[in-house]
Amino acid sequence: MTGFDSGQVAAQECQVAILGGGPAGLMAAQVLSQAGVQVHVFDGMASVGRKFLLAGRGGLNLTHAEGADVFAGRYGQRRESLSAALAGMDAAGVRRWAQDLGIDTFVGSSGRVFPSDMKAAPLLRAWLQRLRHAQPGVAVQFHMRHRWIGWDAAGCLCFTRPQGGLRVRAKAVVMALGGGSWARLGSDGAWVPLLAERGVAVAPLLPSNCGFDVAGGWSTYFAERFAGQALKSVAIRIPGAPASPPVFDRKGEFVATDSGVEGSLVYAASAFLREELARHGAATFYLDLLPALSAERVLAEVAHPRGSRSLSSHLKSRLHLDGIKAALLRECTSAETMAKPSALAAAIKALPIRLQAARPLDEAISSAGGVLFEVLTPDLMLEHLPGVFCAGEMLDWEAPTGGYLLTACLATGRVAAHGVLRYLDHAREKG
Repeated sequence: MTGFDSGQVAAQECQVAILGGGPAGLMAAQVLSQAGVQVHVFDGMASVGRKFLLAGRGGLNLTHAEGADVFAGRYGQRRESLSAALAGMDAAGVRRWAQDLGIDTFVGSSGRVFPSDMKAAPLLRAWLQRLRHAQPGVAVQFHMRHRWIGWDAAGCLCFTRPQGGLRVRAKAVVMALGGGSWARLGSDGAWVPLLAERGVAVAPLLPSNCGFDVAGGWSTYFAERFAGQALKSVAIRIPGAPASPPVFDRKGEFVATDSGVEGSLVYAASAFLREELARHGAATFYLDLLPALSAERVLAEVAHPRGSRSLSSHLKSRLHLDGIKAALLRECTSAETMAKPSALAAAIKALPIRLQAARPLDEAISSAGGVLFEVLTPDLMLEHLPGVFCAGEMLDWEAPTGGYLLTACLATGRVAAHGVLRYLDHAREKG
């Protein structure tokens, strides 16, 4: 096995091995240790929860307080696959879990739920304190800088580590190895070929909650002057089939980059845009620069006589359209459109932004794809690998930012842990 020095291999046995020290793995460890099960967590990084801490750098968004039906709908095509997990640990459950760790939460104006101090580190410290100081005999054991590289012929887990190789025989395994984004924090997708070799069906890992490059790139003028600036109070619409409602239509804000667009509103639309790119090699969304005004009002203001004023001054005076919005309008329309009031008003309400590619997976906030639910039992155990469970972002689902990612990771970690408990009970009954 590549990277595995058979001459320096130690051996270890444990009840349950958890691969990955992110939220899904830690939640599985919490459930199992509270049930009196001996748990060992293995992680390739020097410390656990690195992506969790990074996600909380600007304020840790734990979950979202919207209604259960709307919340579940954020998971798109995998809504049904995750329904049982979310029923077991929904937004209210996440808040109770944080409160049990001594962390108060509050609901922001957008409905997002945050720790009272907005920070990730105190919550992670309290969580690890709980796990490391459980009752004697079941305190969770952490093994850092242990990189899983597969199984040996006897079915033992194989790890590389600074002091040499390690083989671990476990009665059950929870894989919570993350997706493919942010490789420097441990989520590098290296597990994909290891599971594929065992016949596990895995959908390709793709960027989710990601930015996009615009077709042909921005002009030098626009990129140099407006990259990094936000387009606020705008709306993105992605048309559906003819005579059908749009597949996406939402207000918010996003940011122009030196090559394209990124930010919360673009992230929310990223799954639709990525799919369109995969089907056609290009994608277009329509940007409403003034969603608070009707098309009729915009046309009336654009068509209002402007006398000796320049068009820029006219748009700023009549519509408060200036700065990056005015620059983007000029960037994406022709001189002929700008000169014709009806065409200009239409562009202000539906400015086509043409995209040519998603940004690389390692830049994405999260990833789509992963282990298919169709090859898992309801307990999230791999049907063809008894005793091996999967949880978190390595499963084939995706969701927008807003607390949905973390909630599903915690919820699936909990499901996998309860599945392990049932599996171990069944093994004892048979044995």
